[in-house]
Amino acid sequence: MALFCIRIAIIHIFLLLFLTSSDNYGFLRGVTSLGINYGQVGNNLPQPEKVLDLLSSLKLTKARIYDTNPQVLTAFANSNVELIVTVENQMLAVLMDPQQALQWVSNHIKPYFPATRITGIAVGNEVFTDSDTTLLASVVPAIVSIHGALAQLGLDTYIQVSTPNSLAVLAESYPPSAGSFKTEVSGIMSQYLQFLSSTKAPFWINAYPYFAYKDKPDEVPLDYVLFNPNAGMVDPYTKLHYDNMLYAQVDAVLFAIARMGFGGIEVGVSETGWPSKGDADEVGAIVDNAAAYSKNILRRQLKNEGTPLRPNMKLEVYLFALFNEDMKPGPTSERNYGLFQPDCTMVYNVGISALSSPSSTSSASISDLASSATKDTSMESLVYLQFMIFLTFHVFMRRAY
Repeated sequence: MALFCIRIAIIHIFLLLFLTSSDNYGFLRGVTSLGINYGQVGNNLPQPEKVLDLLSSLKLTKARIYDTNPQVLTAFANSNVELIVTVENQMLAVLMDPQQALQWVSNHIKPYFPATRITGIAVGNEVFTDSDTTLLASVVPAIVSIHGALAQLGLDTYIQVSTPNSLAVLAESYPPSAGSFKTEVSGIMSQYLQFLSSTKAPFWINAYPYFAYKDKPDEVPLDYVLFNPNAGMVDPYTKLHYDNMLYAQVDAVLFAIARMGFGGIEVGVSETGWPSKGDADEVGAIVDNAAAYSKNILRRQLKNEGTPLRPNMKLEVYLFALFNEDMKPGPTSERNYGLFQPDCTMVYNVGISALSSPSSTSSASISDLASSATKDTSMESLVYLQFMIFLTFHVFMRRAY
């Protein structure tokens, strides 16, 4: 009985600390705009200067590139575009060495900053699910070394370090409250989450509802994955309602992170998109679906909304991709995710310039959204309280006697 009472006391202390810590709720830390992935796997793409002109005309102020291309970094200097740059996977083993990381940052970042607004470094891409398992042992040490190099050069307060993950890093994603990481990556994932928690960097996820629909078009409702009006689904545990798959996927990641014992880590979408063309077996890869998906994401961004689990924290999303890239390997869809052709003509019109329209969101609607977000706070707190009670009882009570 005494042991039982002690464990009950521990539960109450744990919940009090978790729920009263401001770091566990980043709900009012809004993000400012939509981002775009600027891939360069093509032999007919426009020069970076022209790309910058295109982004400026669209009023897009965030972009991600998949390397540290000097031409891009130079061209984007003295612009208002914030850039996330990438360390290629094959460099991770080298950059585990702090001295090599310092040299890399000194050569690839410092010469361009702050004229070029580099705000993030993506260390590798989808390393946790890469077929080369040796990369997994390298990623966290490389991340730590690069962050240490930034700190040594006085840049760590300006540039965040993280790594984008495939949704395949999850063992379970449905319903969202069942979200959990695969056991084979849990050890290194814990180290990675500890780093994110200490540096306040986001957990990036590459999430593509298109793949779920393509694989099971008879089971997955098209309107649900396209953000079109639909009945949606209700998580049986949290009772939260989801009207689109992307938000459900993001919340599954949030629950997976909580299961590892971490709170307050922001989750952002580093890639999401829909192909406008595909092979015969790539169901749903058509222009109409691609246009609907991108257009509906833009509409959600204009509403400054978050996911059902974090309604007061705007979800940061980077669309994939800016251009169709003709040299990408794989099925036809891989070369047809772009909003634009290489000659800068639109593949389809999603009204992306609406982001810059002062009339696109009225002051009344902003007021309504703020009011709605405030009302949602109590539900959000309740959901976290329920979830943490469940987890804590599971940990502390399973051997109560």
